[in-house]
Amino acid sequence: MRVLVLADDLIWSTRLIAQVQATGADAAPVRTIAALSQAMPAADAVIVDLTARAYDGVVAVRKAADAGRRVLAVGQHDDAELRRRALAAGAERVLPYRKLFEDGEAVVRTWLAGDAPAVPQNR
Repeated sequence: MRVLVLADDLIWSTRLIAQVQATGADAAPVRTIAALSQAMPAADAVIVDLTARAYDGVVAVRKAADAGRRVLAVGQHDDAELRRRALAAGAERVLPYRKLFEDGEAVVRTWLAGDAPAVPQNR
């Protein structure tokens, strides 16, 4: 399983990549939508940091979902509008940074195993 991690923040990118790798999956960082598009043919899934400055996170979610990739998004816990838009764009789940910081490996492992709920959750 190859997972692209779209994040322009180096700390979050590194943290998310480590969480993916801890599950045994391959992770590759990308920092722009152009890089995402270029790398997507070789990917199974995408994790998108929604609060980036270098790209529009909702556009990135839509691009990945439209390409048939599974999408997990991460963002601020109090931005309900952004979470709603990301889910509408095709994210399976939109999780707050805190959830991935505290339980990242377990969350990513469950998501990659396909055990995410059929109805996207805003936790």
